[in-house]
Amino acid sequence: MPCPICDNDTAPAYRPFCSRRCADVDLGRWLNGTYAVPSTDPEDIEQALEEAAKSDPKLH
Repeated sequence: MPCPICDNDTAPAYRPFCSRRCADVDLGRWLNGTYAVPSTDPEDIEQALEEAAKSDPKLH
């Protein structure tokens, strides 16, 4: 099975990745929202706007 980040062979210690670096790249993508699942639910959009307003004082 190839590494989902770089397509090299996987390493048992880092499966499904080939290295610690690729595992960290994947984690970074999850943390910065690259892998976010889009939603068109109005309640989700309202909640996201409220949370953004709380974290960014310029939006108040």
